[in-house]
Amino acid sequence: MQQETIRFSRKDSTNFFRTLNKRVNQYFKEHKLKKTGNWQLQVKTFVMFGIFLTPYFLMLSLDLPTWAQFLLTILMGVGMAGVGMNVMHDANHGSYSQKKWVNKIMGSSMYLLAGNVYNWQVQHNVLHHTYTNIHEHDEDMEAGRILRFSKHAEWKKHHKFQHWYSIFLYGLLTFNWAITTDFKQMYRYTKRKLSYGKLPNPVMNWSTLAITKALYFVIWILVPLLFFDIPWWHVFIGFFIMHYTAGLILSVVFQLAHIIESAETPLPDETGSMKNTWAIHQLFTTVNFGTKNRIINWFTGGLNHQVEHHIFPHISHIHYTNIAKIVKQTAAEFNLPYNEYQTTRKAIISHFKHLKELGKEPTLQY
Repeated sequence: MQQETIRFSRKDSTNFFRTLNKRVNQYFKEHKLKKTGNWQLQVKTFVMFGIFLTPYFLMLSLDLPTWAQFLLTILMGVGMAGVGMNVMHDANHGSYSQKKWVNKIMGSSMYLLAGNVYNWQVQHNVLHHTYTNIHEHDEDMEAGRILRFSKHAEWKKHHKFQHWYSIFLYGLLTFNWAITTDFKQMYRYTKRKLSYGKLPNPVMNWSTLAITKALYFVIWILVPLLFFDIPWWHVFIGFFIMHYTAGLILSVVFQLAHIIESAETPLPDETGSMKNTWAIHQLFTTVNFGTKNRIINWFTGGLNHQVEHHIFPHISHIHYTNIAKIVKQTAAEFNLPYNEYQTTRKAIISHFKHLKELGKEPTLQY
C-alpha cells in the first residue's frame, strides 16, 4: 500500500456538492427529521440480532438433528451479515444515534462479527471512504495476488480464471478477520499511525484485540465444546458455515458497489492530485443496485445505495431511499454520472463480467 498523500481537486466550478448538500439539509429540515437512525433502525437491530443469536441458543439448549443444526448455522451467518450491514456499519460511521455512547456500544457489535473496531474504522472510514477505488490506497480493492480487482494491479496467469473461483474465496472474509487479518492490519495501521479520530494508545489497542479475540473463541468454540453435549466436529463445521455464509453475503454486497463495470478506478497524476473533487470522485467510483427491491433495501442496510452512502456517510441508511431522489436529480442537472443497476441480478452479472475482463492478460502499450 502506498503512503503518499492524495489530493483531491478543490475546484468545483459548478458547485455541485454545495448545491446537493443544501438540498439534502433542506429535506431534513422540511420533514423535521434527524439524520441519524430512528425506531425503524431500532427494530432492525432487534431483528438482526435475533436472527444472529437465537439459533445459537437453540442449538445449545435443544437436542436437534445434525441437519437442523447446520441449517441454523446458515441462518446465524445471515444474521451476522445483517448485524454488520445494518447496526455495526451505521454505528461506526456515527449515524446510528445522535448519542456517541450509543454509537460506541452498537459499533462494538463488530467484536461479535470477529472483527476489530479500530481496524475497521481505519480501513473503511479512512482508507476506503477517502480514497475510493484508488489503486494502492483503497485497501478494499486489495486481494493480494489471488484476485485482480483493478486494471492497475499486477496481472498473474491464474487471474484468467478468477471469475470462476472468486465466489469460493468471498466466503472467507469474516473467517479471515477472526484468524489473521486483524493482527496484520493492527500492526500495519499502528506503524503508520493511522486512526479514525484520536490515535489510540498502542498498548490499549493490542490489549483490546487480544482480549476480544480470546473472548470470541471462548463464546463460539469453547463454550459449546466444554459445557454442552455437542460433537466437536459439529462445532467446528458449524462455526465455519456461519462465517462462510456471512462472508459471502458481505463480500458480494461490497463487490457490487465498487468492483463492477460502471465503477471507475482513477489514478492521481504524478503530483498525487486527482482530477475531481472528493464528492464528484464518489459519483464516478460507486454504484447503486436493486434500490427498488424492498427486501434488498431492508437487508443490506442501504449498502445498495452506495452513491448516497459515500457522499453522506454520516447520514443513517434508513434515509437513503428518500435522499436518493435528490442526489440523482442533482447529478443529472450538473451532467455528472449516477451509476445504478436496476436489479441485483444485473449487478451480479456485471461484476463477474468485470472480473473476467480484469483476468485477461493486459495488452502491451507502445
